[in-house]
This record gives sequence, C-alpha cells and structure tokens, in this order.
Amino acid sequence: MALTLLALPALGQQSAMFGPYELHYSVVNTTFLEPKVAATYGITRGDERAILNLAVREHLEDGTTVPRTMILKGKTWDLLQTTQNFEFQEVRENPAIYYIAEFKYLNEEWRHFEVFFRPDGATETYTFKLRHRMYTD
Repeated sequence: MALTLLALPALGQQSAMFGPYELHYSVVNTTFLEPKVAATYGITRGDERAILNLAVREHLEDGTTVPRTMILKGKTWDLLQTTQNFEFQEVRENPAIYYIAEFKYLNEEWRHFEVFFRPDGATETYTFKLRHRMYTD
C-alpha cells in the first residue's frame, strides 16, 4: 500500500543536491491518494489539502546511493505570512524511507516551504526552500 503513496508523488518529484545528499521532494494534492492509502497513514483527503513528500539518498564514493533517515523541522506559509508548522511522519517501505507532512491551502495560492533536515550520519543541517503554486482538482 505504501508503494501507492510513494508512486503518486514520483510523478511530480524533483530533487536537489546538498553535498553528497540528494533530497527528493514533491507536493501532492490529497485527492490523488486512494481513500484506503490515505486512511492507512492518517491523511485527511480534501480539495484544499496536500502533502509534502521528502526522501533523502546519500551518494557514496563507489557510485551507489543509499536511502537515509533524517531529522526534519519545517513550515509552509502563504503570501500573507500565515504559517503552518509541519508534523512529519516517517514511512518505511524497504528500501525506501520517506517523510510526509499535511498542510492546507487555497486554490491558486503560492505556498512557500522551508525545511531544515539532517540526514543520518551528516555533520550539518541543510535548509531546503521551495515556492509552489497550488491548485484544487
């Protein structure tokens, strides 16, 4: 079932490099999730609800990549500076490890995202920022 949750965000997934770590991210409307999958993870489906999905992989010297757990803290806000703090949920589907957080939005609204993350084994905390336009279905 988790693979269904992971597969949908992969459609719009992007990534950014932070040293040897590649952060994969996507923003997905909850209406794209099957009701059973949303219920499994306690996600509320709705027209103006979405999830931020994050996963990090470390690029090793031998050319392989390894998924890593991470410590996360983040928030999202709109143009009026109305802020929502994220409560991340870790999801493990071997070998994948990813983190999801729900948030609310308005149709055609620009959302700003800021996440501080430290992958397991990293010596520093990285800052990820994103600006994304939201639409209802």
